[in-house]
Amino acid sequence: MHKLIENQVRISVRNLVEFILRSGDIDNRHSTKAQYDAMQIGSRLHRKIQGSMPGTYKAEVSLKHTAHYRDVEILLEGRADGIITPDEKSVREEQANLLYQAKTDENVSAEISFIIDEIKVIRQDMEKLDSAAQVHIAQALCYAYMYARALNTKAAGVTEENEEKKRLCIGIQITYCHPETEEIKRFLKVYTFKEIKEEFDHYISEYGKWAQFLYEHRLERNASVQKLSFPYPYRAGQKRLVAAAYRTMINGEQLFIQAPTGIGKTLSTVFPAVWAVGEEYADKIFYLTAKTITRTAAVSAFDILRENGLKMSYIALTSKEKICPNTVMECNPVQCPYAKGHFDRVNEAAFDLIHDCEQITREKLAACAKKYKVCPFELSLDVSYWVDAIICDYNYVFDPHVRLQRYFADGERGEYIFLVDEAHNLVERAREMYSAKLEKEEFLAAKKYYEPFKSVVKQINSCNRKLLELKRECDVWKVLSEGEGIGSFVMALERLYEALNRLSETHPEWTAPKEASEFFFHVRDFLEVYERLDEHYEVYMEHTSQGTFQINLLCVNPAERLQECCAQGISTIFFSATLLPIRYYKELLGQGEESKAIYAASPFDPKNRLIVTAADVSSKYTRRTALEYTRIGQYIKAITNSRRGNYLVFFPSYTFRDEVEACMEKEENVRYIRQESSMTEAQREEFLDAFREQDTPTVGFCVMGGIFSEGIDLQNEAVIGVIIVGTGLPQTGSRQEILKSHYEKEGKNGFLFAYLYPGMNKVLQAAGRLIRTSKDYGVIALLDERFLQGSYRSQFPPDWTDMNIVQLSNCTALLEQFWADIEQ
Repeated sequence: MHKLIENQVRISVRNLVEFILRSGDIDNRHSTKAQYDAMQIGSRLHRKIQGSMPGTYKAEVSLKHTAHYRDVEILLEGRADGIITPDEKSVREEQANLLYQAKTDENVSAEISFIIDEIKVIRQDMEKLDSAAQVHIAQALCYAYMYARALNTKAAGVTEENEEKKRLCIGIQITYCHPETEEIKRFLKVYTFKEIKEEFDHYISEYGKWAQFLYEHRLERNASVQKLSFPYPYRAGQKRLVAAAYRTMINGEQLFIQAPTGIGKTLSTVFPAVWAVGEEYADKIFYLTAKTITRTAAVSAFDILRENGLKMSYIALTSKEKICPNTVMECNPVQCPYAKGHFDRVNEAAFDLIHDCEQITREKLAACAKKYKVCPFELSLDVSYWVDAIICDYNYVFDPHVRLQRYFADGERGEYIFLVDEAHNLVERAREMYSAKLEKEEFLAAKKYYEPFKSVVKQINSCNRKLLELKRECDVWKVLSEGEGIGSFVMALERLYEALNRLSETHPEWTAPKEASEFFFHVRDFLEVYERLDEHYEVYMEHTSQGTFQINLLCVNPAERLQECCAQGISTIFFSATLLPIRYYKELLGQGEESKAIYAASPFDPKNRLIVTAADVSSKYTRRTALEYTRIGQYIKAITNSRRGNYLVFFPSYTFRDEVEACMEKEENVRYIRQESSMTEAQREEFLDAFREQDTPTVGFCVMGGIFSEGIDLQNEAVIGVIIVGTGLPQTGSRQEILKSHYEKEGKNGFLFAYLYPGMNKVLQAAGRLIRTSKDYGVIALLDERFLQGSYRSQFPPDWTDMNIVQLSNCTALLEQFWADIEQ
C-alpha cells in the first residue's frame, strides 16, 4: 500500500482514500466473479467509455503531488480516468444536461474550470443506484486538487491568496458502468476549489498520523539494528551461513541452505534479514512456515534479538478458523457481531494495536479485536501493513486463492525478503496449491442446492453428462494425452460458472449455503488452473477408493509458479535440514541449476550419536507378517532397554504401528504414548510434555511425515533415541505412478523423483529430532534392510559415514558399548 524512503511516504490516491474511508460490514455471503475476469472487463470498458468521449476529454492523466504532515512528506500518485474541459458545443446532450444541472446549483457562481471523470465498473442494478459512493468521490476530489495545483496556478486562478475572489469551480463526475449490460449512469457535482482543498487536507491529516508513526518507528528500528550483534557465539559453520544469506539478500538473489538440525538455521536467516531491512535493502520480512508448530522458532528468534536491543515489530498470522471468536465461523453481519460495522472501527483498532506493542501475538490480537468489536483475522491483516516482519504459512505468499492480495495482487512487486523454513515441505504443498480436481458426485449434490434456479441446474446437468462420458472411458485411472483432452467438459463448466455468477447478480437476496459456496469455488479454481496448463501438468481421471469419479489437473513441477511469486520480492532463502539431493529441490522449487546453494556440516561431535541399520528386518509389503512385526518390536524393546530414557519411534503408517504394537512385549515401568491422526494443539503439547517431564521413561509411537517428525525441539535428554521403521516411501497409487511416468518421459529416473527422494526426506526429518544441542547424545536406528542399498545410502548426509550394520543378535552389545563410552 505504501513505500517509505527517508522521510517520504509514497502511496496511490486509490489506496489512500480506500484506507481512510473504509466503512460497513464484512459480508461473504454473495460470491463474485474471479478478480482477474473483473479486471479484464473493467479495463476494456474503461477504454470503450473513454473512446466514446469528445475531443476535449483527456484519458489516463498521470498525476503526482507532495503533501506535508509534521516530519513526513506524502507523495500521492494516481491516474485520473478522464479530465474534461467543458465545451458545450462538443459534449454530448447527456453530458450537457448534467453540466447544466450542476451549474444551476445555488452555491456555484463561476464557470467550471474542468471536470474529473472517475470510471467504475460495478455489478449493481443501475436503476437502484441513486448516488455515487463516497470513496469514489474522494478519489476524484484528490485528482481534482492535484490537477488544479499542477496547472499554471496564476493563470487558472488557483493561488490560495485570490481563491475566494476567483471562486474557481471544478466538476466531479463518477461514471458507473455495468460489466454485462454496459449500461452507464453518471453523477456529477460541482465543488469550489476551497471545498476540494478542505477535503484533501482532511484526507492527508487522517493518513498523516499513520505515515508519521511509520517514519518514527523506522528511525528507531534502523538505529537499533546498527547496534545489534549476533546474540550467541557462532556454532561451527553458522557464521558462513549468516554471511551467505546476507549477501544473497542485499544482492537480490535466491539461495538454498542445506544445514543439519541444531546449527541454528532460523536465527542464521532472521539475523541477516533484520540487518538487510535495517540498512533499507528491503522493506519487510516474510518468514514462511509449513506448520503452526514450526512458527514458534521464528517467534523465538525475533524475541531473542529484541531482548538484545532490536526495535523491530512482527506479527504471527493465525488462520481465520483458529482465531475466530465464534463457535461457528460465519463472516456476515447477520450472524457475526464482529463482522457488523467492522470497517467502521478497524482503523482505530489497528492504530491502537501498533502503538501498544511490537510483538503482535494471537492473544494481543484477540484482546484488541474484542475491545473494538472487530474481526481479529481481518485486523491481523491490516496490522501486517505496519510491522517489519510477518510470520505466516506458505499459503499467504504462494497460494493463488489465499495469498495476501494487499501485497501481491496484480503481480505487484515489493521490497520483501522471503525466508522459507522447512523448504522441503513446499514441494508437495505447492503441488496442492497449483493443482485442481472435480468429482462427478459434486455436481449431483449441487443440483439440490440450486434447485430453484433452472438456468443453473441446466448447466449442472450438462457438466454431469460430459463427466459421465469420461467416466465410461476410464477403468481405474487414465492419463489424458493432449489429443484426448477434456475440452468439451471445460466448455460446459465455463457456461456453468457464468450462470453461477449471474445468479449472484439477479438474486442478491439469496444466501448460498456453505456447500453451494464451496462448489462455486471448486468450479472457479478448476477453470483457473486449466487456463495455466502446460508441460508441467498431467491431466488424468480416476475412480477413487471412496467410490467417486474425479478429473485431476496435477501440477507435477510447481517451480515456475513458485518463482512467479518469489519475483514479487527481492530475495528468497529456502532452508531446511533435509534439502537432499539439492538438485531435486532446485528443480522443483527454484531456478534449476542457476540456483545457488550452500551446505553446512553438523556442528556436533559425531561421537555423541550412534547410527545403526538393521540388516534383518524390512517394512516391504511382501514382508508384512506377524513374524516381521514381532521382530521389529524386539528391536524397539532392545534399543529402549539399552538405557533408561525417552525414545521416539516413527512408523510408515498408523496401521503398521498398530500391527507392531500388537505383537510387541511392553515394559511395565515405561510409559507408551501414541500420535493420533487428529490431535488438537492441546493434545500435541500434552504429548511433548511427556518427554520434557522426564519423570518416567517414555516411548512415543509416531508416524513419519507427521506433526512430530519435524519442527519439534526436544533438548537436554528429552529424547535419547530415534527409531525409524521403514524407508518412508509414499504408498503406490495413481498419483505417484503418474509422477514417476512424467519424470521418465523427461529422461529422469522416475522412481527416485516419485518415491525415493520424498521417502528419504521423511527419514532424515525424523532422524533430526535427535541431537539438538552440543550436550545431547543418543541413538538413531534405521530398521529396514533397504537402507543398506546404494540408492538409499546415497541420500544420507555426508556426516553419516559412521553407520553400523547390525542384526537382532548383536544389536544390544553395540548399544551397551556406546552408552558405556558416553558415560566415560
